[in-house]
Amino acid sequence: MNPIKILLVDDHDVVRTGLRSFLGGQADVLVTAEARNGEEALLRAEELKPDLVIMDITMPGMDGLEATRKLKARQPECLALALTVHEDKQYFMEMLAAGASGYITKQAAADDLMAAIRSVAAGQVYLQPALARWLLEDYQRLAKQEETQAHTRPAENGEHAVGLDILSQREREVLELVGQGLNNQQIGKQLGLSPKTIARHRERIMNKLNMHSRTELVKFAIRTGLIAA
Repeated sequence: MNPIKILLVDDHDVVRTGLRSFLGGQADVLVTAEARNGEEALLRAEELKPDLVIMDITMPGMDGLEATRKLKARQPECLALALTVHEDKQYFMEMLAAGASGYITKQAAADDLMAAIRSVAAGQVYLQPALARWLLEDYQRLAKQEETQAHTRPAENGEHAVGLDILSQREREVLELVGQGLNNQQIGKQLGLSPKTIARHRERIMNKLNMHSRTELVKFAIRTGLIAA
């Protein structure tokens, strides 16, 4: 099995050196390059095509948020894992919206970091348990808000139009698997379709629902009962 090719992005030399040393002792990962800011990260990612970018957030020049957004726009198949000092809800939500598939703080244990790397590389989502509560809180707040609105306005034809009923059966199947954390290749294998076909289904789903990130899709899937929270 090929090792997970990793690009380390952090503006502190000591942090990168420590991470490289630690990851060098893991048989299933390979650090292929390092970068000190977002600009360097995009250049290295374009040159080396890593499987996973471990991305700091606050860096001089282009920060990790902007770098992650641009990385996912240019190389959708390249995965991003936020590794940061910030135990902060705003950064957490913004990194997920930017396209990161995982978020973990630098205070986490080494075993947790490896669990995050392996989970994200496998096409799953990894959220540090102590921080994942923010996603649940956000969903519960939105659900309560929608419930309140439903009780305070008259029902209209098409009230539930923006729901699962506007998606085809195949699109619902794809959305359900996206909500389970699978990537395009894994979904394609399960449904007997090519990754490109799955990518087109995801694009149509986002256009129909007017959504722009995996996080929004997951919330929608939970809200409509397609997947369990």
